[in-house]
Amino acid sequence: MPELELSEQAEEALASVWSERETSGRGELAARELAGDEAARKELREAGLIAESSGMVSLTEAGEAEAAAIIRRERLAERLLTDVLGVGEGLMAEAACRFEHVLRRGIDDQVCTLLGHPRVCPHGSPIPPGACCRAGANAAGKVVSALADLAPGQTGVIAYIQGRRRDLVPRLLAMGAVPGTPVTLRQRFPSFVLDLGNGQVAVDAETARDIYVQLKAVPPAALRRPRWLARRFRLRRGQSKRER
Repeated sequence: MPELELSEQAEEALASVWSERETSGRGELAARELAGDEAARKELREAGLIAESSGMVSLTEAGEAEAAAIIRRERLAERLLTDVLGVGEGLMAEAACRFEHVLRRGIDDQVCTLLGHPRVCPHGSPIPPGACCRAGANAAGKVVSALADLAPGQTGVIAYIQGRRRDLVPRLLAMGAVPGTPVTLRQRFPSFVLDLGNGQVAVDAETARDIYVQLKAVPPAALRRPRWLARRFRLRRGQSKRER
């Protein structure tokens, strides 16, 4: 199916129907409340993306898919600008709106993979999943990853907390696990042990999946065998040779 080429005004109008339903639960929007002008509504009608009846506007099946793609690109842009580029709240909304139009299909999946398939935007709104999320794609060069996916020795700073459990955020705040805090994973089993700021804490696997980290390069030393393990390995090899 060829990609639709909509004007910015039409995309904003389509996204406004999706956003209204998300916030109010209404499946339709009064035409007068629709973002954009009459030309944008006409464009959406002719593309078969909206249906109008008795002054109300709703999304068609094709409109649902297109609106989800627009919302997805916008919220991925917010995550990228916040987590990777460090753009502040004051500039993020305008920058994300402009950047969203750059994230055409294919590029948005690459950005999503790079960010570790985030499920919510910086404001906590859900990011519609893409094909890359459903396929569980991985990228060797991704810069944001769930703590649960790190290898021992990997380090970075906490980018965001993704979980929606009510007790999670207060508990992590009490531990000092706030965005911008340096973190290094020390072990994965039987629990995830991490250096966090100036202390060391242990978390379970579910919590480790909800903490997202902006990665730094893995120190080469972290990938080497510990000295005691290397020595034991050499001794065992020597014993095996003598037994032969």
